[in-house]
Amino acid sequence: MVKKAVDVVLLPSEEMADKAIEANRELLKQCPNKIILDKKNYLPHISLAMGCIDEEDIADIEKLLEATVRQHSLPELSVIGLHTETNSAGEKVTALQIERINVLQSLHEHIMHKLAPYISYDVKADMLLPSSEVSDSTLLWIKNYSEKSSFGNFSPHITLGYGQISDFSFPAKFLVSKLALCHLGNHCTCKEIFASVKL
Repeated sequence: MVKKAVDVVLLPSEEMADKAIEANRELLKQCPNKIILDKKNYLPHISLAMGCIDEEDIADIEKLLEATVRQHSLPELSVIGLHTETNSAGEKVTALQIERINVLQSLHEHIMHKLAPYISYDVKADMLLPSSEVSDSTLLWIKNYSEKSSFGNFSPHITLGYGQISDFSFPAKFLVSKLALCHLGNHCTCKEIFASVKL
């Protein structure tokens, strides 16, 4: 069986995606050729669940996402601010923090529970796209997602890139457009959409 490293994500509205890409361009002046956000290969996103799945389960997971959208609706999401943290490699990464409202937390937990029969965390570099350039910090993030980034540790955000910016204006509120299952690339980027459902 072929295993894929994946991320179940919320894709933001076009307006918010444009602002995230604009902020990313500022960060690229500090750290070129790391995360280069765009609307095709490096999609701005909010991660809800991450891990490894068997490729043959993608169709079942797509049905799960379709059922989830019927059961959950999201209001506008609110931006808290910019946040910079240091990853396991000692590199600064800046993200846009999203308010963790109850309906968003509930959606995250629902997806984590529904994915449990399909997902594992025994990630290897060749499960990502492309497989030739995967950092140790990326593998550690995926491997430890369930333990360190889910349920009580869930922290909704849009990763903007490597480096630090402290002053950049964003819409105070925004909508999300899709719930999607994405193939992960290096730095936990969303490289390819396997399945998506409009919200």
